[in-house]
Amino acid sequence: MSAEFDITETLDVKGASCPMPVVKTKNATDDLESGEVLEVLSTDSGSMSDIDGWASGTEGVELLDQVEDGDVYKHYVRKTE
Repeated sequence: MSAEFDITETLDVKGASCPMPVVKTKNATDDLESGEVLEVLSTDSGSMSDIDGWASGTEGVELLDQVEDGDVYKHYVRKTE
């Protein structure tokens, strides 16, 4: 993957199922500064739609990319404010 952004922090939620990947992602983005990027690693296939939906409906965050890498789903979320 050739990312056009620098990852500030990685959150490993592998093994957690809905809704924990979204809950932990929200908590982790709360601690970021504006412009910083969180990489989320999940093994829950539902996290693809869950994190997309959460980011779409949440002010101050932007979903930059989602990648399926074997059995790991990688999500890249930027804090925008």
